[in-house]
Amino acid sequence: MNLLELRGVHTHVGAYHILHGVDLEVPAGQVTMLLGRNGAGKTSTLRTLMGLWTASRGTVSFKGEDITQLATPAIAARGIAYVPETMGVFGELTVAENLLLAARRARKLAELDTARLDWLFGFFPALKTFWGHPAGKLSGGQKQMLAIARALIEPRELLVIDEPSKGLAPAIVLNLIEALRSVKAEAGTTVLLVEQNFRVAAELGDRVAVMDDGKVVHRGAMAALIADTELQQRLLGLSLGAHQ
Repeated sequence: MNLLELRGVHTHVGAYHILHGVDLEVPAGQVTMLLGRNGAGKTSTLRTLMGLWTASRGTVSFKGEDITQLATPAIAARGIAYVPETMGVFGELTVAENLLLAARRARKLAELDTARLDWLFGFFPALKTFWGHPAGKLSGGQKQMLAIARALIEPRELLVIDEPSKGLAPAIVLNLIEALRSVKAEAGTTVLLVEQNFRVAAELGDRVAVMDDGKVVHRGAMAALIADTELQQRLLGLSLGAHQ
């Protein structure tokens, strides 16, 4: 069963035709990797499904409901969390306040789910260390951790993440992999992940869709792509194995 589906999605931004009929399926309970060369349309696809850009043609469906024309807050309210490539943390607010903003069930810090926080601190201990510090003073990698933790502060049905390992040290990347594995295994959360780190793609992906020139040109099992170096070269211009 597909939790999310894009059918024939076109997106225009001003005079530019960005997406050219994207067809994408995201099966429930799995991690779907969205891969492709720079400029292929991956981030544009995420922005469109989140309503940040409006599709000019085609449909975006979540749990069978057409959400194509919904505003971003209405899409998020359906249980979709989005971590943009830019992270989008609030620099003047503390780490704690950033997490509180994302926890719709809590109105003050004392109401945050402490068990959930401890679970997040296990993967990203720096967030506990800098709990009361302004987020703007964190390193780039720590801001990325905060952005991901903010998306995970409450259970979500779909987690949409744009290049989460970007700027992270290798040890933190391993923590990220374990966190996302845990989210899928323990909570049954579905994940759609854009990632340039092919080790992360290989470790996490169940399914893969490869984009080129604003459309999906390949879809299938991630394991099959990992095993086929010729297909990797043709679709991505490089070998996944060389980056593990």
